[in-house]
Amino acid sequence: MGKVYVAGSINMDVVATTTRYPRLGETVPGKAVVFLPGGKGANQAVAAARLGAQTALIGRLGRDSFGADLRTFLAGQRVDLQHVQESENAPTGVAMITIADRDNAIVVVAGANAEVGLADIGGPVLRPGDVLVSQLEIPPQTIAAFFARGRSSGARTILNPAPAIEIDRGLFALADLVILNETELATFAHRPLQEEASLAEIAGAARALRTHVDQVICVTIGKRGALALVGAETFCLAAGEVEVVDTTGAGDCFTGAVAAELARGRPIRDALQFANIAASICVQRMGAGPSMPSLEEVTTAQGRQI
Repeated sequence: MGKVYVAGSINMDVVATTTRYPRLGETVPGKAVVFLPGGKGANQAVAAARLGAQTALIGRLGRDSFGADLRTFLAGQRVDLQHVQESENAPTGVAMITIADRDNAIVVVAGANAEVGLADIGGPVLRPGDVLVSQLEIPPQTIAAFFARGRSSGARTILNPAPAIEIDRGLFALADLVILNETELATFAHRPLQEEASLAEIAGAARALRTHVDQVICVTIGKRGALALVGAETFCLAAGEVEVVDTTGAGDCFTGAVAAELARGRPIRDALQFANIAASICVQRMGAGPSMPSLEEVTTAQGRQI
């Protein structure tokens, strides 16, 4: 069984709920505010660890109260933190999240995440069967070096290109698997996709994004589930009928679940189906990191769908 290594962001999520989003220059009353562990890297590591994979996180925290709280939380989720360093001057990253009508809008302040560099990703001893995961909330050049190390060691690489920032396309070529949502797909494939774009349009954009024939592209499409290109095959994963509470972290749950299953040696199609169920559980809870399901929860739900 391989190990999951996630190089990515660690944030404190400041989550405010309200009835509707304010217009520009407007103030609206909030209903509640909570502080929850987050950051795409931390979320994905927690997802993989809760699903039974041996998981290590590579990243940075500030020397502040948020950093201390996040370290305590992550250690409690059995995430290996030996490669998480403290930055001397930068604060812990923060995500300010507004939730209205079951959707979310997010502003991220990178803080210490912006300092994750080559020295940080050089520590782990990588082996065949390991799975490397990263997003775009740490410097892209660090991710490229991380993936290059992984590929030379026989590990598999998963890129979740979020948020959709401008990057060198060469980074995509280093990914064995790319997991992204419709908005990110439209940005990186340079294809306009309207809301509720047809599955054929999404598949066409995914093919345009592909950098090599063996690369798997998986597009998460909200309440419609997910669409994946695996070799010459295109297949869809239907979303379950659930009561959505908060979509924050659903994509991270999906990515972490795929990584956990691949580290166990599962075939890619099985891993994607497993991840789709995991994400459907995640959206029924508030927050990102704390909403990640356990292996028992997903296998139980999976059994009900067979």
